[in-house]
Amino acid sequence: MLPRLLLTCFALSFVNFAFADDEARPKADEFTRQDHLRGAITPEREWWDVQHYHLTLQVFPDERQFVGSNIVTFKVLKPHDRMQIDLQKPLKITRVSYQDASLEFEREGNVYWITFPSAPEAGTEQSIEIFYEGEPTESIRPPWTGGLTWAKDPNGNHFIATSCQGIGASIWWPNKDHCYEEPDRGMDMTITIPESLTAVCNGRLISTKDNAESHTRTFHWRVVNPINNYAVNLNIGDYVRLQETIKAESGPLDMDYWVLSHQKDTAEKHFREAPRTINALEYWFGPYPFYEDSYKLVVVPYLGMEHQSSVTYGNKFQNGYNGRDLSGTGVGMKFDFIIVHESGHEWFGNNITAKDIADMWVQEGFTNYSENLFVNYHFSRSEAEDYVIGCRSLVRNDKPIIGIYNVNKSGSGDMYYKAGNMLHTIRNAIDNDSKWRSILRGLNADFRHQTVTTKQIEDYVSEHAGMDLSTVFEQYLRTTKIPTLILSRNAAEVSYRFEDVVDNFHLRTKALVDGKPMWIEPTTEPQSLTLPSPDSTVTIDRNFFFNIKQGNVTDTPASQIDEASDAESSGK
Repeated sequence: MLPRLLLTCFALSFVNFAFADDEARPKADEFTRQDHLRGAITPEREWWDVQHYHLTLQVFPDERQFVGSNIVTFKVLKPHDRMQIDLQKPLKITRVSYQDASLEFEREGNVYWITFPSAPEAGTEQSIEIFYEGEPTESIRPPWTGGLTWAKDPNGNHFIATSCQGIGASIWWPNKDHCYEEPDRGMDMTITIPESLTAVCNGRLISTKDNAESHTRTFHWRVVNPINNYAVNLNIGDYVRLQETIKAESGPLDMDYWVLSHQKDTAEKHFREAPRTINALEYWFGPYPFYEDSYKLVVVPYLGMEHQSSVTYGNKFQNGYNGRDLSGTGVGMKFDFIIVHESGHEWFGNNITAKDIADMWVQEGFTNYSENLFVNYHFSRSEAEDYVIGCRSLVRNDKPIIGIYNVNKSGSGDMYYKAGNMLHTIRNAIDNDSKWRSILRGLNADFRHQTVTTKQIEDYVSEHAGMDLSTVFEQYLRTTKIPTLILSRNAAEVSYRFEDVVDNFHLRTKALVDGKPMWIEPTTEPQSLTLPSPDSTVTIDRNFFFNIKQGNVTDTPASQIDEASDAESSGK
């Protein structure tokens, strides 16, 4: 998803807040029963495993109404006679069909409890069809507020799109709305709309049918890979299709671009950035995860989102983030932020998905760093460093990056820039890009099409890096503190230690002595480094994300400890 940039586009100093980290974090008892039902793996969810969804939907744009159904095919893991299905108001379920009979159901807020006459047998595969209708919630500020965007294009045609990360897919269709669960065999979407319009969804277009009597057209789209609920999308407009097939890492990859009819010429030129993006991300992350479902960019009336195999785009065919450089360095204007960032989510977010929204940094932190990796691949390492370090000015340190589990509560927006800079620090601590690349590719191979926890990711990176990074993850993900490296100079000796860190914090760090690299591993205990001479200069590599503070200095001017490194390392 896109980072929120409301009032954050100014430089922020890395200061320690007066409150403790646990005071910055909401308490579990502040959440409602609806929050728990939305965010927890309840007994009414855990007994069944989704195998496939088939969403059938008729959209009435003039009335802003839906009428549809969802066939839920599931495997019974253990006997239970009560099922939780999520559908948010004002939409409502009208009937539930099972084995040619109707099931009883009742509503509790945004949850429906469906009762079976007897518990389905464990190990069997079953299906129910859920019929629903109503006027779905309109998104006030897409994609950050979920729902439907009902817009018109410059020619007066309906221009409609869904977006629902965070609020959940149940804002527009009934499902098991929790990140831990994905349909193992994918999803079909059969969409009926006015005949003058085109519906674009995830996956591949299987068929189009004209319904002459009703002056409508039905589009059948199919996803064969597992898909997280919030990555399912529906787009309706006066679309035309541009197509190409590129030579990618695992063979030919079909690339489609669905744009409004008046945008065709502009899109043909600008979307040349899409194959470049796939090339760079495949190099770092491994093969595109959804060859069977193809890759597409779909123009929408908002900025963009990471819908699986259906990346939505509204960046006005320009570089930067809505025409701006988030890093303030000029590097951000070298690429189209939306194409790169949202495509990066195909690996982190869609291929690898956090089981709980509290761990959303897994999606956003790695994808934020994909922007840096794109620059590294197509331009230069130094410009990539400029970009990620420049984005430190957007870090807020308002609350921990990891949110509250089991209540559908994500953490700080620092999951973008702070988590990206944490990964950049880890990369530089490893100091071996072959190994770093193998970690990124290994994550996408070993956790392919899976939902994961933060601990799984942390343990994997530490194991394959060959170093214990547990306190690094603890520091940056679970506290609001940025480490402070205290440096003190006495003639030809420099002492160093960390402050403002978790217990046992340590980080392999590159110092530059007279311009030559020298590795140190500061902890909270004082250590010292002997210099070649009292006149030697010492700087800390700017790629390490912490503050630097000069302690007591004797005999040698403070300028010998390069103040520039302080500014660069702290992001100021």
